[in-house]
Amino acid sequence: MKIRAIVTIKGLVQGVAFRHHTVQQAQRLGVSGWVKNLAGGDVQGCFEGEEEAVDALVTWCHHGPSRARVDRVILEREHYRGEFDGFDVRY
Repeated sequence: MKIRAIVTIKGLVQGVAFRHHTVQQAQRLGVSGWVKNLAGGDVQGCFEGEEEAVDALVTWCHHGPSRARVDRVILEREHYRGEFDGFDVRY
């Protein structure tokens, strides 16, 4: 089953290549969507794909790359929309 997840990652997640590594993980898992920095220092992502793959990416977001310190991940699940062709960084 395909799903959509919106995640907000809080902690030391900017300036540590979190977005870059999220793109790599998403591509490896076959997940589409985007990731971006938020003004307050958080990172937000929208992930679409097979439930198992999206769940794996969300799980990865709980620790992120080695230089990150994730304090909390806020997860919102939504109905799959199929609006993305790939995965990219938004600005």
